[in-house]
Amino acid sequence: ERGLIYVAGRAELPGRPIQFGTTDEFLEFVGIKSLAELPASDVLSNRQIDDWLRQSENPVQVGDKEVGLETAELPLEPAEEPIDEPAAAPARPPRRNRRTRPPADLSRMNIDDCRQQIDALDHQIVEALNRRLTLAAEIGRLKRQTGGPIYVAEREEAVFRKVCERNAGPIGEPALRAIYREIMSAAIALEQPLKIAYLGPEATNSHQAALQKFGASVEYQGMATFADIFAAVDKGEADYGVIPVENSTEGSVRDALDLFVETELKIVAQSYLEIAYCLISAEPLERITKVYSKDQALAQCRHWLQRHLPGAQPCDAPSTARAVQIAKDEPGAAAVANELAANHHQVPILARDIEDVRGNTTRFFIIGRQSSGTAGPGRDVSTFIISLGDEASHSGSLLRMLSPFSERGLSLTKIESRPTKKRAWDYYFFIDVAGHYDDPRMREAVAELKKFCPLVKWLGSYPIVLP
Repeated sequence: ERGLIYVAGRAELPGRPIQFGTTDEFLEFVGIKSLAELPASDVLSNRQIDDWLRQSENPVQVGDKEVGLETAELPLEPAEEPIDEPAAAPARPPRRNRRTRPPADLSRMNIDDCRQQIDALDHQIVEALNRRLTLAAEIGRLKRQTGGPIYVAEREEAVFRKVCERNAGPIGEPALRAIYREIMSAAIALEQPLKIAYLGPEATNSHQAALQKFGASVEYQGMATFADIFAAVDKGEADYGVIPVENSTEGSVRDALDLFVETELKIVAQSYLEIAYCLISAEPLERITKVYSKDQALAQCRHWLQRHLPGAQPCDAPSTARAVQIAKDEPGAAAVANELAANHHQVPILARDIEDVRGNTTRFFIIGRQSSGTAGPGRDVSTFIISLGDEASHSGSLLRMLSPFSERGLSLTKIESRPTKKRAWDYYFFIDVAGHYDDPRMREAVAELKKFCPLVKWLGSYPIVLP
């Protein structure tokens, strides 16, 4: 038995040996269930092995590729003598993603043949999806019995990570994540209907971010202000809220950050949305006298507007989508908003990609009534609000505030200050720290801070998500 595996392991494509990490992998390759099914001969020549293995249609790992022996040209030379004492089995190669090899006669298939195979695969996919959703519904029933949260951010990121690690292409990771986003959205809807609050009306950037995070199978509720979103989640009128907190061009969304000071809600997840703005109006460019949008959107397009509409007055609107509604009805008005808003309200787009910085991206927090569990070592971030109070007047007070984290090997990924609005030159510090609040080191750091800081407030721990 070892002789057969060893001889097969000597077959080469230009300098690359075919290796089997385990006996099970070898059995899978040759298409048998146990070593008892091997040919009866005690010793086979390479040529006999070659002829026998060519009957298999399974792919084999050859370097970075997988080929089938029925199509590979393997220069196997007959063995001069039987192998009585085989060498030790080769070291197990790194595990690679396996691809499904297309049929050898793919070049002879016509469109109808391909479509028939696609139809068969679609049938299997639908059956598998329904089995998956049935299990998700059972998980929802168990969660309701124990009072557990329906949306679990750390589990969501674990699913994304696993499917992307197993993806060998040709589908790209963004497309794969989008597909699984909708699968998980449908699963959440079966577990328990969710309502998501966002800064409305429909077609705002916040609406887009909410759809990107929760998919199309949950219920959405547009709110007039950030405070309304916090209130809806706090009172149970909505399960989660989507809040923009930071933009890569203009920095923090101050009105949103200030609301975290008083609330007991927690940050359960984060999301990033790349935003491209359009100039939207029913008027020609030369007749525009006012440009409406949210203050952040106007700021992100400031230089473009100054170059192309130097005489137009910038006007603040409650949201980008509301700005499009105003521009639709008011003569001489235009709006800065995304393409979705223009299409939704059926207002022409005069110019696209008018943001001053390409890759303009906004970070959103998902707020809820319970924080998230840990996503695993090195996969969480925690956000705090800290006030130094009277300690701020002492030399080195900021260093003293940061030291409990650095001394324990906890990295700060962000720090910024906001006025407390209680007295002049008194500030809150918003900080992001790598790690989860349940990490003993984090607990120790917080306990030390509370000895000299009048306010140390944990806003939540949530999975790290790359922009």
